[in-house]
Amino acid sequence: MTHIVLPVDFSDSTEKLIQGAIDFAKVTNGKIHLIHVAPSDVGFVLGDAGFQYFPEVEENEIKAELLQLNNLQQRIISQGIDCEHQLKQGAAKEIILEYAEEKKASYIVMGSHGRSGIYDVFVGSLTKDLTKTSPIPVLVIPCHEKQ
Repeated sequence: MTHIVLPVDFSDSTEKLIQGAIDFAKVTNGKIHLIHVAPSDVGFVLGDAGFQYFPEVEENEIKAELLQLNNLQQRIISQGIDCEHQLKQGAAKEIILEYAEEKKASYIVMGSHGRSGIYDVFVGSLTKDLTKTSPIPVLVIPCHEKQ
């Protein structure tokens, strides 16, 4: 069985990424390991008094993200693909690589938004970074709209 790690961020491109991973899993007899990496500071809010931590904000956000992961998992399973999921907090690149090693992944499937240049300078590209550093092959699915 091929183990496929699929990081998701619940952006507009998630649907296209999920379908690409399902198609790939079907031809490789794969199992999909969904992972969502939430920021460590999800409960922090900047207000008049500076940064404040609200655990209930973090708890509600994590619950909502777990619900989204559960829904994605059920959708993948309904397509006949074995699937499990994990939600972790922290630095995305490191967590994805650790998870892929833990699951003995054959592939990491990532999406590409088709951005480059100045966007990467200020925002960075997790996909680009992983393709440069991952010891595990990274399959990149184009998720941007055709012009």
